[in-house]
Amino acid sequence: MKGFLVKKDKSFVGEGIYGFFIVLFLFFSFNLPAQEKTTSDYVDKAWSELGKRNFTLVYRLTSECIKNFEVEASKQSALLNGLPPKGKENVYKVMNDVATCYFIRGEAFMREGKIEQAKDTFTEVIKKYPYALAWDPRGWFWSIKEKSEITLRKLKTGRIEEELKQNIVKTNFKLYDEGSEFPIDYTRYGKFYGVGTKDYSYKIEDLRGLAKASGEGVYPDSYSFRHDPQFKKLRRSLVKIKHWEILNSRDLRTAFYKWCIAPEPAGVKQFYLGDILERNGNFKQAVKAYYAVLVFFPRAYGWTYWHTPWYIAKAALDRIHYLLRRHPEIGYSLEGAYVKVEHGFDNNIANDKFVVNPGHFVRLNLIQSLGGRGKLRQLGKVVKSVGSRVKLVKYESGDWQLQVNGKPFMVKGITYSPTRVGESPDEGTLADWMKEDTNKNGRPDSPYDSWIDKNRNNKRDKDEKIVGDFQIMKNMGVNCIRLYHQPFMPDKKILSDLYRRFGIMVIMGDFLGKYALGSGASWSKGTDYSNPKQQENMLDSVRKMVREFKDEPYILMWLLGNENVYGLGCNADKDPVSFFKFVNRAAKEIKEIDPTRPVAIASGDELYLDIFAKYAPDIDIFGTNAYRGKYGFGSLWQDVKDIADKPVMITEYGAPAFGEGYTQQEAEDFQAEYHRSCWEDIMNNAFGRGSGNALGGIVFEFLDEWWKAYEPAYHDKKGLFSGPFLDGYMHEEWLGVCSQGSGHNSPFLRQLRHSYFIYKNLWKKPLN
Repeated sequence: MKGFLVKKDKSFVGEGIYGFFIVLFLFFSFNLPAQEKTTSDYVDKAWSELGKRNFTLVYRLTSECIKNFEVEASKQSALLNGLPPKGKENVYKVMNDVATCYFIRGEAFMREGKIEQAKDTFTEVIKKYPYALAWDPRGWFWSIKEKSEITLRKLKTGRIEEELKQNIVKTNFKLYDEGSEFPIDYTRYGKFYGVGTKDYSYKIEDLRGLAKASGEGVYPDSYSFRHDPQFKKLRRSLVKIKHWEILNSRDLRTAFYKWCIAPEPAGVKQFYLGDILERNGNFKQAVKAYYAVLVFFPRAYGWTYWHTPWYIAKAALDRIHYLLRRHPEIGYSLEGAYVKVEHGFDNNIANDKFVVNPGHFVRLNLIQSLGGRGKLRQLGKVVKSVGSRVKLVKYESGDWQLQVNGKPFMVKGITYSPTRVGESPDEGTLADWMKEDTNKNGRPDSPYDSWIDKNRNNKRDKDEKIVGDFQIMKNMGVNCIRLYHQPFMPDKKILSDLYRRFGIMVIMGDFLGKYALGSGASWSKGTDYSNPKQQENMLDSVRKMVREFKDEPYILMWLLGNENVYGLGCNADKDPVSFFKFVNRAAKEIKEIDPTRPVAIASGDELYLDIFAKYAPDIDIFGTNAYRGKYGFGSLWQDVKDIADKPVMITEYGAPAFGEGYTQQEAEDFQAEYHRSCWEDIMNNAFGRGSGNALGGIVFEFLDEWWKAYEPAYHDKKGLFSGPFLDGYMHEEWLGVCSQGSGHNSPFLRQLRHSYFIYKNLWKKPLN
């Protein structure tokens, strides 16, 4: 994921998506001589044995770790009066690992039914190590104290109590000074230099005049808000408020005035003032605020959780285009604006070179303001063709199109991995949905026996007939699902039925060593893409997949990897050259076995796009997981076209249907708007429009998965990591376009969210 600034975290920090596929993460085991064991060795082995329910070995391992390292752990704990700062977690590694062993020990007691011993263990770890963090292989640290408290409540009351109280009060504000001009004619107040070059700059000559034109919240006006009566009322109380904590709250008034005085770099500050103005409904002023980022701070940057650069001016430009498109009453378009970052696809900001053109605003007439996507380009002749059963073609115009049986095919996909409430790979209880048959009727539960809870009363009424997920997806307009042949081998009969009866195809994938799946590496060490033995293991896995499914008519394409460039269980983030060279080798092997279908990659946003372009020419489709917000995907389309000249498929995108402090209605509305805007952006760059290289997208995901924030029987509401979502955080258990309601009728109950109906409408529209 890329496109958000890492902010102050809540109980978790990090990024963790794609959970269904990590079933094997916590179960790698290894043995070392006792004298060589580190705290990590004990933790890894103890988690593994807990999953296998080898409780005697769990107790021995955890006791040994605690005995050997508790003195040092206590010393480290004494140094803290709060959670370790982000990036400094491993400074306290011994403390974290010892506390994790206590936690694992408590879990073992609980699973054996030794409830009093479990309570004592969880209570002890809370007392001794209140600031300890455990590492989740999905990519984040979590508070051991918090999870221990949740488990204690469950042991004492038999249920998980709600941790958050919804504060639905919303405080908007009225601007004291909106400025005298929209849009601002910056040439009246200064001069632009080096427009469209690396030497771009803007020099103010009339500061007072520009500040007057700008108004509150827009640089360089730093005075008018101080005269605002609302600011004067809040001024004293603002001192005690933390600006990152208030940013995404419902109290927009306080957030705005706090950010007016926030001690952040000017570009960051200006961007988030624009964000607050936008959420407050001051769309013109928000456009001015975002545009000020382009004019004054085009080289500003932040960092994502993955420590990849986030270029703030590019994000501001995306938001301007979104607001002008969504609010035609503003009556303007921004033409000619761009921010290009040479060497901007790696993690090294020192080598970045910015080419900037802030463009200019153009007044639109009424017809233009209400216009659609515009006239299609003339495509010309086909200049390149890949595949036969499924064909990928490129035209003289530079546009790409996917075709199935000679007809245009836009990928209207969804990730389908229905998980029963209470099941979790962390506990070794996650079942294969193709085999799970809890009602013993001889067919899988979710695909065929689910039903829609129309009135959301969490019970099946007489008029709520059994439908099945396959029919629900067909009604939505889904034409393909994304699956991996690891760790469960897909059932051909079920997939054949999915295609024959419901018209839904399958994008079949291999993780290519992500999460150490397929490589033979241990999870703790991860896949090494320069290791010949691991390469051969992965190629064997790929060959097995293709040979097994190449003759099946429902296979749409082959997909390699899943955000491998972010690391986690592999070293693609540290050695991208070896990774992409290997990706290319795998693509060649696939084409030797099956030349009839294209091969795609599932990368992570644009990270190492230039290295991909250089070393993976045999990949036909640049697929990428991108969570950039409700503003679409911005420059991604053109970047891929310029750097790699490939068609693009968004292999994951989505948003949670929950936000702290917001009603369920508001959260679902936000999720629906997020999906609507992303799909419209895809269509605006497809086949004769925009960049012309969009092939479609894969929604993440069909159904909420309750286990992703640890407790699988509880629909967790904690924010896992910061991002461009409703309350500023990702709530990974709420990503489904369908929910499981209260969870009491899982795996059968489906409540259709607003986003489901958005797609039901959008995906019925013709491609042209």
